[in-house]
Amino acid sequence: MSTLAAAWTGHDSRLIGATLIAIAVIVILIGKVRLHAFLALILGSGVLGLLAGMPVDKLLKSFTSGVGSTVASVGVLIALGAMLGKLLADSGGAEQIVDTILSRTGKRALPWSMALVAALIGLPMFFEIGLVLLIPIVLLVVKRTGKPLMLIGIPALAGLSVLHGLVPPHPGPLAAAGALGANIGIVLAFGLLVAIPTVIVAGPLFGRLAARWLPDVAAPERLVPEQNEQAGARRPSFAATLATVLLPVVLMLAKAIADITSGSANQTRRVLDFIGDPLVALLLAVLVGMVTLGRAAGFDRTRLASTANASLGPIAGILLIVGAGGGFKQTLVDAGVGNVITQLATGAAIPALLLGWLVAVAIRLATGSATVATVSAAGIVAPLAATLDPTHDALLVLAIGAGSLFFSHVNDAGFWLVKEYFGLSVGQTIKSWSLMETVISVVAIALILPLGALL
Repeated sequence: MSTLAAAWTGHDSRLIGATLIAIAVIVILIGKVRLHAFLALILGSGVLGLLAGMPVDKLLKSFTSGVGSTVASVGVLIALGAMLGKLLADSGGAEQIVDTILSRTGKRALPWSMALVAALIGLPMFFEIGLVLLIPIVLLVVKRTGKPLMLIGIPALAGLSVLHGLVPPHPGPLAAAGALGANIGIVLAFGLLVAIPTVIVAGPLFGRLAARWLPDVAAPERLVPEQNEQAGARRPSFAATLATVLLPVVLMLAKAIADITSGSANQTRRVLDFIGDPLVALLLAVLVGMVTLGRAAGFDRTRLASTANASLGPIAGILLIVGAGGGFKQTLVDAGVGNVITQLATGAAIPALLLGWLVAVAIRLATGSATVATVSAAGIVAPLAATLDPTHDALLVLAIGAGSLFFSHVNDAGFWLVKEYFGLSVGQTIKSWSLMETVISVVAIALILPLGALL
């Protein structure tokens, strides 16, 4: 610590102060003023740069270059993921997955089945879209079986949330991987490894506790859907749907394995490097999905085109937030904040993985947005990634993602979505949803830190 104190300068203090003020501005604008996170991140970046003493022209260049590089690397992947998710929903493929799994499940195993359904649907879908799709299914299962709402609902929410925070192609992990230069295939492999036990603990196991704490919570009758018995309705088969959803995952994992086990001159590795690239893998999945999902459901060319078009509107806000987060990240880097944080962490002997988690937790609690927390934390700890090998770089992405899920509360849109759809009070939402998010975050980092120590 004495070495750290000796190396610390007034300029370092100015940069830390500028960062704290900029984050406070973003928090106030999002939480109090209710300004859109896109605008709040732009203004926060401006405050950061000016207080850090950056020339205005350099500040503007840093922000715009950060937006451009982030959208270029992540934006296309988000758009392709949205198209695949829309195909899955509109074709009836999501319903096919649900119906098939639930038809083969006993009542005792229903919480585990709901976690599995949510995880499968959550692979290609954004959290909000998956939530809107799953809520009617959860409420219908509760009505049919008479099981407690929390026992069925918590596993579904956990499956969606864990995938959203830890597994590409979701925006947060993609943005963090881009900011840290991490290999997305390795992030995906470790993300799935961490996600499985995390979903089990935060889903079916925590769901039992939540059902005991909130035994009288019932599904809102006005939201329980009627059974839709459309005779002869065309839907893709379960096998085709599952294969399509898992296709990009398999391709990216194959690329990651080939990168580890094969030499660069190996022909198989070259092929897998191409088709396992996230852009190519998701593009192939969308094209395959147009046949296995769209055509199987009777979609003609016009319907396929309209489905693709309709998928892009809802993600415009996400793209803007991720892009502005990339601008904020680049402003942090160019102002020198990342280097100061690295120096501070090194002097205080804080492990990189724990630091990434703590920074993301702080920003999550302050702003309420998992995506804002992920992209901002990635920018702050980005210089640490330069000192890490590819495996620990990927684990740092996951640590940040885990921190971004910590204790969702009243400044998070997801909090209010769950409250309204489940008909809960604010207190009940905190006892169920907020605590579940905290369990996810803590269990995930408890798995990530030992992996970092062992590998």
